This record gives sequence, C-alpha cells and structure tokens, in this order.
Amino acid sequence: MTEPLLFILAMDQRDSIEQKLYELQSAPTPEQSASIAANKLLVYRGLLDAVPGVPEGARPGFLVDEQYGGSPAVLAAADSRVSVAMPIEASGQEWFDFAYGHDWRTHAEFFGAEHPKVLIRDNPGLDEQHRAEQAGKIATISAWARKAGLEFIVELLVPAGDDDLAEVDGDTDRYDREIRPGLTVRAIEYLQDHGVEPAIWKIEGLAQREDAERVAAAARRDGRDARCIVLGRHAPQEQLDEWLRVAAPVEGFIGFAIGRSVWWDALEGRLAEDLDEAAARKQVADNYTHFVQTYLAARA
Repeated sequence: MTEPLLFILAMDQRDSIEQKLYELQSAPTPEQSASIAANKLLVYRGLLDAVPGVPEGARPGFLVDEQYGGSPAVLAAADSRVSVAMPIEASGQEWFDFAYGHDWRTHAEFFGAEHPKVLIRDNPGLDEQHRAEQAGKIATISAWARKAGLEFIVELLVPAGDDDLAEVDGDTDRYDREIRPGLTVRAIEYLQDHGVEPAIWKIEGLAQREDAERVAAAARRDGRDARCIVLGRHAPQEQLDEWLRVAAPVEGFIGFAIGRSVWWDALEGRLAEDLDEAAARKQVADNYTHFVQTYLAARA
C-alpha cells in the first residue's frame, strides 16, 4: 500500500514575522497584531484555493500558531480536506521551551490539531546538558502524543558549529552538503535514545539521494515507523525544487512543510500595497501548487 503524502503549508512563524516582515522593534500594537492575524487567514485561504488541485492520495496540511492563527486553525479543523498542525514551542528560542509553560497540554488539545509540532535545534557538538534537558522535554511531548493518537512532528534544525565550519573553510553550502547530513542522522539517533519518538521528522533539505536514504533509515531505526518531510528554510524556489527532487523518490519521505518560500513575497506585496488580497492569495496558491507538482513529478 502506497504511503499517503502530506503537503503542509507552514504559517506558524511568529518572531520572524514580527521582526523581519513587519520590521517591528517592540511588541506589536493591537492593530499590528490584527494585521498579522489577517495575513495568516489570507495565506490559509490561498491554501484552500489550491486544495482542489491536490491529487487523491495526498493530503494538504496547514501549520499555524495559536497566537496569530486562531481563526484559520478553527476553520482548518472543521475542514475534512485539511490536516491541522500547531506548534508547541515558544518562538525564537535557542533551546526548546514551551509556548504556554505547564499549561501546554491544554493549548495543544484545544484546536484538535492532528499534528502537534515542535521546532528544535540540535547538533552533537552542542552543550550536552542543554541537549539532554531539551530532549527530556520533547520526550514528554512525544509520549503524550502517542498516547493521544496524534502524529507528532519534530522539526529538526542542525546549525553548524565553529568546528563544523572550520572543516569546510567557513563555506555554509559545503557544510549543508558534506557535514550536515551525518550530523542530522546522529541527532535523530540521540533524540531517539532519549525517548523522542515522533511520527514525522521535519528535516532540512538534502543535496544527495544517499543522504536522504540515510536520514530516512535513521528515522525508522530498529523497526520504528517514523516518516520524514522536507522543510523549506525560506530557500529560493530553485533550491527547494532540488531538495524536493532528491527526497521525493526515497522510501520514508512523504512530503514537505514549506512556509516562507510560499507566502513571504505575497505578504510583502500586501504590506507595500503592491498586491490586492486576490492577487496575494493567487500567488500563495500558485507557489504551493508548484511545490506539490515538483514533489509528485519527482516521486513518479
């Protein structure tokens, strides 16, 4: 039986929207908060415009935060065509922390999201105490999600350390190609050994098929049933297309979760008043559809 595909439009960014898109230097005003919320709803509507073009056997998803995305979260939860994912982590933190402290379970359950999600940064060269403390928190979420029958997503970023960059003469592209894949496998295995057992690993793009195969094998180590999806990292379309083409044919990869590469330019156009709402929605729908078609073509 063919594994169902999952194509998530990620719109759970908070700090980056405030600081980089809206260029805020302080906490948003009520008017600015309302504008951010309205733009999250616009992006969701753009996704809905694209949903009829998603083929059978593939499921659209929407990843959105409670802070600014309550309206689309409610709408998506009521729409049987769309899988809802929502973040548990506080935004903009170096190490994982809960967005709502000890009350995280109440918030995680409130909207009925099928995919609770956390973003973490890990690298075998980072401080061991911080790594272990972070893994322990994620393991708690992992156990809760499995007991609740939810498909937990761990978004894993593996930033380069100084020693990593020294190996490639400071070339970040070489780090991505030559070093990050192996560190990603080691980070997954470390987290698994510390009780982190997501249904889905959200992974940075890989340049070579054999690296995607190594990562997928790590996710399924020792009989585990986890799958992988490709994250966007606000990469240019050409770069993202290549990452999707590498991952799509690999057993264990089932789709993507792409955000800013789909909607950033459209929202910049809205804020600059260069695009009306209909044009911005169309741009979101077209970009999302492009990545879906790229993935499907590579998988075929």
